[in-house]
Amino acid sequence: MTRRRRFPSTSAATRARYAKRRKRRLDRVDNDLSTAQWNDLVLKWGGCAYCGVTTAALQKDCLLPISRGGRYTLTNVVPACASCNASKHNSEVSGWLRRKRLDESAFLLRHAEILRSLLRDGGGGSVSAREQDN
Repeated sequence: MTRRRRFPSTSAATRARYAKRRKRRLDRVDNDLSTAQWNDLVLKWGGCAYCGVTTAALQKDCLLPISRGGRYTLTNVVPACASCNASKHNSEVSGWLRRKRLDESAFLLRHAEILRSLLRDGGGGSVSAREQDN
């Protein structure tokens, strides 16, 4: 019988330190994704933006992670299932899609079409000029 390797659990102090660091990062940037915009995104994608699963609860996933300078904005957030979100972690979306052998071009085209329709229909809420340029 093979022994399973056991990894040390993260202490409460370490988790608190990481949570405090994340909160400071989020407080420094402009995060302007409204609840209405999030609901519109979920409706347009119809499930996980990466794998397409419709039965799982969806989380906000940043295409450019917060740890790499991303923000919670209409153009940077997509709905993702917990499995895809955890797998992507803090990777940039294009590299992660290639590693997972998912169709990068199909994802990027769909993302652009959904953003275009949200901005055109006004369903994306108010979007600043800086947001439209990205």
